[in-house]
Amino acid sequence: MSQQGYVATPPYSQSQPGIGLSPPHHGHYGDPSHATSLPGVMKSPGPLGVAAPGAMLPPLPPGPQQFGQNGAHASSAPGLPPHRFAGPAPVRSVASAYQPSAQPSYPSPMSTPPVVQLGGQLGAMQLDSHGPGAGPAGPAAFQGPPLPAAPSILQPGPRVLPPPPTALNGPGAPPLGYGPQMGAPASYPGGLPAGPARMAGPQPPKQLDPDAVPSPIQVIESDRAARGGQVYVTNTRGQVPPLVTTDCVVQDQGHASPRYIRCTTYCFPSSSDLAKQAQVPLAAVLQPFATPPADETPLYLVNHGENGPVRCNRCKAYMCPFMQFIEGGRRYQCGFCNCVNDVPAFYFQHLDHLGRRLDHYEKPELSLGSYEYVATLDYCRRSKPPSPPAFIFMINVSYSNIKSGLVKLICEELKTVLEWLPREGQEEPSAVRVGFITYHTVLHFFNVKSNLAQPQMMVVTDVGEVFVPLLDGFLVNYQESQSVIHNLLDQIPGMFADSSESEAVFAPVVQAGMEALKAADCPGKLFIFHSSLPTAEAPGKLKNRDDKRLLNTDKEKVLFQPQTSVYESLAKDCVAHGCSVTLFLFPSQYVDVASLGLVPLLTGGTLYKYSNFQMHVDSQQFLRDLRGDIEKKIGFDAIMRVRTSTGFRATDFFGGVFMNNTTDVEMAALDCDKAVTVEFKHDDRLSEDSGALIQCAVLYTTVGGQRRLRIHNLGLSCSSQLADLYKSCETDALVNFFAKSAFKAVLHQPVKVIREILVNQTAHMLACYRKNCASPSAASQLILPDSMKILPVYMNSLLKSCVLLSRPDTPTDERAFQRQLVMTMGVADSQLFFYPQLLPIHTLDVKSTALPAAVRCSESRLSEGGVFLLANGLNMFLWLGVSSPPELIQGIFNVPSLAHVNTDMTQLPAVGSPHSQQLRTVMGIIQRKRPYSMKLTIVKQREQPEAAFRQLLVEDRGLHGGSSYVDFLCCVHKEICQLLS
Repeated sequence: MSQQGYVATPPYSQSQPGIGLSPPHHGHYGDPSHATSLPGVMKSPGPLGVAAPGAMLPPLPPGPQQFGQNGAHASSAPGLPPHRFAGPAPVRSVASAYQPSAQPSYPSPMSTPPVVQLGGQLGAMQLDSHGPGAGPAGPAAFQGPPLPAAPSILQPGPRVLPPPPTALNGPGAPPLGYGPQMGAPASYPGGLPAGPARMAGPQPPKQLDPDAVPSPIQVIESDRAARGGQVYVTNTRGQVPPLVTTDCVVQDQGHASPRYIRCTTYCFPSSSDLAKQAQVPLAAVLQPFATPPADETPLYLVNHGENGPVRCNRCKAYMCPFMQFIEGGRRYQCGFCNCVNDVPAFYFQHLDHLGRRLDHYEKPELSLGSYEYVATLDYCRRSKPPSPPAFIFMINVSYSNIKSGLVKLICEELKTVLEWLPREGQEEPSAVRVGFITYHTVLHFFNVKSNLAQPQMMVVTDVGEVFVPLLDGFLVNYQESQSVIHNLLDQIPGMFADSSESEAVFAPVVQAGMEALKAADCPGKLFIFHSSLPTAEAPGKLKNRDDKRLLNTDKEKVLFQPQTSVYESLAKDCVAHGCSVTLFLFPSQYVDVASLGLVPLLTGGTLYKYSNFQMHVDSQQFLRDLRGDIEKKIGFDAIMRVRTSTGFRATDFFGGVFMNNTTDVEMAALDCDKAVTVEFKHDDRLSEDSGALIQCAVLYTTVGGQRRLRIHNLGLSCSSQLADLYKSCETDALVNFFAKSAFKAVLHQPVKVIREILVNQTAHMLACYRKNCASPSAASQLILPDSMKILPVYMNSLLKSCVLLSRPDTPTDERAFQRQLVMTMGVADSQLFFYPQLLPIHTLDVKSTALPAAVRCSESRLSEGGVFLLANGLNMFLWLGVSSPPELIQGIFNVPSLAHVNTDMTQLPAVGSPHSQQLRTVMGIIQRKRPYSMKLTIVKQREQPEAAFRQLLVEDRGLHGGSSYVDFLCCVHKEICQLLS
């Protein structure tokens, strides 16, 4: 990580009458000792750890303050920990910045000119994100225009959109214009006003140049330029890996690849006091089954036969590169607990002159950070080898699903996807067995034994006490029973064609699938296709409790909690029997995702939701999800244990996890897209010499029925200098941690309190850096650590997520769905989810396969003559400006002009033009890396559906509440000033 700091010159580098700034700032923004230095030249910072001067910091300029006073921690001593969602915090007006309401978060133009406020606050808040040790000269600075003495009142009215920004939003990009987010209402909610700008009186000043605040795009592109396409070698403890957005080849040389483990910081503070002072969460995001690219070596498999893996006698850590061999190779010292163990006779090897075993490079467990062991019978249930897993397909055949054609679509598709059942290595055919159940208010089991001429149906009407009516012939090998299965899938739609049953059960369906796997003594996965609230008389019956009156009250948390305890205990039983549940939901109204979705969440399955499913529009998205889910890399009946070296331990686990004790994470299944985030706490002092070691071990059953252990090891640095901690932080992992801890907390606390805690935590981390690591500087500067300079924009995006922002227009089910989705996300998926990728398609080079350079997620980056693609991992939008070039529209849609584009389509037409092919390639590249199939929505500028697209422009003020990036920086800066004073 470069130590060169980030310097953003303030927008207004000269004192202006009436806004309360100090004399002219040259070079180092108001530092009197450098008043004569050249503009843009940065003062050489002092040694690491120099505290800022103890003088009281001046308040922000006079005038109404948008964010109010900080009542929660204003008077507390810096360094005191803020709440980590522990209980209700004192209510502070700062949350009003995120409070959705009919009132805009800006005062009306008639009360105070919004420009004065914003200019005043940002004039006082000068950005300067030094890294400690930055050199004397910083990057070129952006100078903003001077403020006039008396800014005029900005009248509501349309404005002219800027021309398309240059690639990478460089200095050539025009300053942000005055749009609805500046307090001037648009012609309709979410609209982009057109026509020339109408201003009353003299021209008001331009707003803060957006290039003066840290840009996520710039950080991503800089990392790509520096580390993209290179080989990242994991041979050094505590090195910070390339960002998740940077493609590189990882070469394992003793520490796990960042694809498997990413940390919030790669240098832990050596004591708990330092950790409390910094408030930076110490956490790791573990994705044990992440898929490495084809050009990386797959994990090696180690087989010690009946002896099994070599482990430490005391802490049970597995043999890894952190073990130190002594006494000529006869004994080894455990790197985790320091216990000295005898080397088993079968494992003995002599040491070389460096004290390293002669077979060091021949044994993956001694030289690599990640590898697998074949497990012995001791690691199996009841000490007997496991059976290969089974997949059970469970189709809701109630009236609406038959009439809509959904049942027919599922049955047709199953005939294809069953050919692609997962297999171990090159084995043919797949060892996975399959079974079929249909249901509405009763359950129908099917016998599809290979020697039958016709499938046989058995009906279970007692949904209160579900039992499995047949064992032999229910779970079968697909290849052997293929003709009977195809026969059944052809018959199912006709079999229930006359059904008038509109109600359905749900919990008994899961129970039946679990009992079938239990009876067959194998782990497995249920694929449930369901579409309605389970209102039929049965265990797990639910009622509609979708109540908008609970929003922004202390009872709002009820909307995220399951309605009954049935689903949690059902999920618990499923985990105990290795039964994972994947749920495909097709709701046309409220179905209580908070209750139904708990089962897939806790059993390592996935929830897919297609609201108001329409066959001709949504079928491709559903089919891609189904195919991807059946084929993905997965382990069954898994137990994960995270071990650490002495001095710290894993304390909290976030994700789709179930725990019977404090150490073992139990999962019915774990696939390549699921991640678990683990928080660590000190229980003693850490040694700077030996560092902090982490070992993640996952015991699981493969799709071929073999019991294995997958091991990932990572070594981190330790330091007594806070500057080292901040230098090694990774913002993407921090946001993943904060999102999961906040989304877990919504089950127990009001979202208003959670938002306040997040703002407070952000301010605490940055205030600690300012106080302990930055060079002395004027109080008006906002100092950001180089590694965390884009943390504010990501945190603001998290605060504006629909889970933490209660908006009446967002369905309760959608909020519960997104909450559960984020709980299992890895770092790459959460990065894209909270800061979507926005690509200017009109700049595509049709002769190159490279993606166009992304632009920042702000309305100011759009242009009327442009076409932009936005993706966040769940949705994809293609935004068409009103003046989009007709040749581009023709090339993509094969229609003569924008007016002819049909916005109902969810797939681009197959036009043979270079533009069409290139755009489809770009969409394919973005989609390929994501676990969910993204539905494409075509959006025309100034048409109503544009509101959903604009909601994802996260640097702007939210249409229904939530502050802009610039406002949030002001808010955080004010909090920091109060903490430091």
